[in-house]
Amino acid sequence: MLLFNTVFTLLKCKPKLKAGDLIEIFRSVYRHWALYVGYGYVIHLTNPSEVAGAGLSSVSSVTASKGIVKRELLYVVAGSDKYRINNKHDDAYPVLPLSEFILQAELMVGKEIPYKLMSNNCEHFVNYLRYGIAVTRCIGIRLSRMEITGPWDYPYCMC
Repeated sequence: MLLFNTVFTLLKCKPKLKAGDLIEIFRSVYRHWALYVGYGYVIHLTNPSEVAGAGLSSVSSVTASKGIVKRELLYVVAGSDKYRINNKHDDAYPVLPLSEFILQAELMVGKEIPYKLMSNNCEHFVNYLRYGIAVTRCIGIRLSRMEITGPWDYPYCMC
């Protein structure tokens, strides 16, 4: 019943959420990114020691060299932070088939992958899933899946 109430509340507050949407979460000094997969859940790349909604107390992300892919309820990941749908690259890059990138995201849950705050972070991760490129708003590098060696071994993009 708690899950139903949570999902109902999320849908009531954010009626436009659809599976495949990129979610931008506004932490106090940075933005965290997640992929909405439906029923109130998101998949995101995070530091293994990060606490959801931690904001500034999550400075361990600066020195982390590995991240972990997690599947969690959006309201848990966001905590008290505001968030929005931000499919910002839809006009610049074709969106991959929904079933393909949701399945790829689900298969990555629990895996540890390389993490670098400025070049291989949660934003790169979700953009890679949705568009097939690992890109962030501060760069213009276009890397396709054809140039990538594996589904979680994507090239670094420097800011």
